Amino acid sequence: MIPVQPLSQHGRQLSQPPVDGRALRTVCGNFATGVTVITTGGPEDGAATTVNSFTSVSLEPPLVLFCLHRQSRLRPALQRSGGFVVNFLTRSQAGLAWKFAGRESARLAEVPHHRSTSGLPVLTEALAFLECRLADEHDGGDHAILLGEVTALGTSTEETDPLVFYKGAMRVLDTDVPAPARG
Repeated sequence: MIPVQPLSQHGRQLSQPPVDGRALRTVCGNFATGVTVITTGGPEDGAATTVNSFTSVSLEPPLVLFCLHRQSRLRPALQRSGGFVVNFLTRSQAGLAWKFAGRESARLAEVPHHRSTSGLPVLTEALAFLECRLADEHDGGDHAILLGEVTALGTSTEETDPLVFYKGAMRVLDTDVPAPARG
């Protein structure tokens, strides 16, 4: 077990050295997440990057967020376009997720995609997508927290399992294990 920061007898945190970034990444790797590819830009500057720091924020108004490294190659195209698409990946798209995960990633033009009615790129084989208008940006340390208002959405007509990221690896759900009953 990794030690937790101790508290004094009065419930205050004792002074400790800062949390090591690698240790934080290891611990957070124990939280399974879905895998998305964020796409943005026009026909000339279309770009994409793999993100697992995505979450739904609000239904009214419809808001989502994701976190993006401040030095990401996606950032300039996103700021120019003012919008983005969150593409939820299927179990068969692990290779695609890795292609867009590195600093030198695949080009969007090399991947099957189409343009939404507002001109943003949508991955054709994604499990589902959310098209968003960039609503706000917040400081998140070495990342930016990007808030988007959902303006359009869609799902695949095929029933397929999602791609999941856990402990540094792309994984699929075990469909043979039933979910526990809600209680």
